[in-house]
Amino acid sequence: MERSLSLTVRRELTESNAPSTTGHPSTYAIRHPARDHMRDSHVKLLSTLHKSVYRATRGRIGPRLVDNDMLLLTTTGQKTGDKHTIPLLYLTDGEDLIVVASYGGRVKHPQWYRNLVATPTVSAQILSTSITLDAVTMNPLERQEWWPRIVDAYSDYAVYQSRTDRKIPVVRLTPA
Repeated sequence: MERSLSLTVRRELTESNAPSTTGHPSTYAIRHPARDHMRDSHVKLLSTLHKSVYRATRGRIGPRLVDNDMLLLTTTGQKTGDKHTIPLLYLTDGEDLIVVASYGGRVKHPQWYRNLVATPTVSAQILSTSITLDAVTMNPLERQEWWPRIVDAYSDYAVYQSRTDRKIPVVRLTPA
């Protein structure tokens, strides 16, 4: 029974499982396929709920999360051409908006990011206002400049980066 259980609950440990120098327990990255699937389904459910409430209330409910402003980003599906909307934290730089394609530190980029790379014209709803934007992934120098500000706004982005080998993209959204 114990062997069967260990096979069922097999975990893939990555190098990022070493304790962090800060001792923050969430810097451990434990990969578990069943947990990842459950986590993904919970993320989708919460995202759908947040999006629905945000839209229905025209941003009166859901405009902030974890002490950061939220927007609804709508991209065009790279394969289907359908519109897809996701709530995201954002920062501002003048009229530009800055979003982070962290996906919680998963191995792959989030689908919304892959969609905007394929079709960089997107729209965002902030409160009751919708705007059309052009999306550009920051170059390494610009990302390096912004990353400390991003982590300062939401420290878990550093945890997410520690969970993956991919460089988490930072995207500048400029009014079209």
